[in-house]
Amino acid sequence: MLLKKFKAPKKSLGKLDAETTGELIAAAADIVLIVDKKGVIRDIAFGSEDLAAAISNGWVGKSWIDTVTVESRAKVEAMLQDAVSGERRSRQVSHPAMRGADVPILYSAIQVGTGGRVVAMGRDLRMVETLQQRLMNVEQSMEKEVLRLRHAETRYRLLFQVASEAVLIVDSSTGKVTEANPAANHILGVSSQRLVGHTFPDGFDAQGSRDIEALLAAVRITGRGEEVTARLPGSGREFAISASLFRQHDASHFLVRVRPISAEAAAASGAQTPAQSGLLEVLEGSPDGLVVTTPHGEILTANRAFLDLAQLATAEQVRGQPLDRWLGRPGVDMRVLIGNLRRHGSVRLFATTLRGEYGSSFDVEVSGVSAANGKEPCLGFTVRNVDKRADIDLKATRELPRSAEELTELIGRVSLKDLVRETTYVIERLCIEAALKMTGDNRATAAEMLGLSRQSLYAKLRRHGLGDLGSDEE
Repeated sequence: MLLKKFKAPKKSLGKLDAETTGELIAAAADIVLIVDKKGVIRDIAFGSEDLAAAISNGWVGKSWIDTVTVESRAKVEAMLQDAVSGERRSRQVSHPAMRGADVPILYSAIQVGTGGRVVAMGRDLRMVETLQQRLMNVEQSMEKEVLRLRHAETRYRLLFQVASEAVLIVDSSTGKVTEANPAANHILGVSSQRLVGHTFPDGFDAQGSRDIEALLAAVRITGRGEEVTARLPGSGREFAISASLFRQHDASHFLVRVRPISAEAAAASGAQTPAQSGLLEVLEGSPDGLVVTTPHGEILTANRAFLDLAQLATAEQVRGQPLDRWLGRPGVDMRVLIGNLRRHGSVRLFATTLRGEYGSSFDVEVSGVSAANGKEPCLGFTVRNVDKRADIDLKATRELPRSAEELTELIGRVSLKDLVRETTYVIERLCIEAALKMTGDNRATAAEMLGLSRQSLYAKLRRHGLGDLGSDEE
């Protein structure tokens, strides 16, 4: 490494005594080691109390190589050799911490004087390491989010292509069709070349076109509008047209649905009141998954949100299938839900998981109700994705659940093996802390109270990061 030295250090710095020189070196680094020609530490200076507390400061008289981790020993030997040869090269080594993770230090060593002594100046890299870890976590999170968006785009693109209803994407500023699904070409009886790039609603009768333009204007202003009808002059066929507004890449678009109206459909729609029709539309457009099943759990119908969670394109793919094919543990969670619905009539916030058709998995909350008094008894379920909520991580918190209710909430989210292991870890730590407190930190007496040998107690103290073990106890 090429260094740019002072041009006239004797003139600019003058004659510095040893004490002043030591203060300058200590101020220029987070840790400074004075090592003799045998590699033994003869003096040490820390730039902060935090670093001194993090790593043992009882190093004077020890070999430098004995204060670092095993994988760092070769680096220490290389630095000492470089210092003797006059070569300056920085190397990162790690010191075992009193508790927690190892402490990374970037050292640069230089030989001083004629006695072979080496000054090793180090910079604490914990903050850099923390920032690097945060950056890595952010990058991984972004990669997961990009992957999730790609999967979502694939699912929605598949839904767009296989939907039996005509769907058009219309640019709100130009009024031109930017995308049309195959069903639109089939239902409207035109090719995709005659739809994409052309102004909507060209092709409909004059009154229908005016109604459609009024619908789009209302949706642009208020975000919603009443469904309108329009005819194709050539065939005389009538269509029901609805629209919604969404934004994409800082531009607004209309999602236009075109549904052919037949005599049978008109008669069926006339049997519903406006309130019933509105309720059905709300349920279909709900952001939570809604599923109606038989009393035995076979799916009768499901809304779009549930199909998205299950990674399916159409309701026909779930109709007649058992709900536990996607929800919870097969044969377990649905049996519990159905049993509670039969006894109590409703279930609230049942925690379980939902598995997608292509391998994705989500934490969900399920609420259910039994409709046993209708013409056809059925069960209704709402499925809410709670995967974005803060996960319960026993390994991170190391906190013991304070009640049986908290343990019950973990069932289904944490395996019994992990729950028992983490609970055992916490209980062991609490017992050791209590024994040390009762004995006034007398470790020999604490070991007797716990029925352990002193060596076993010291091993557990190191594992839990408790106490301040001296060199004679290690």
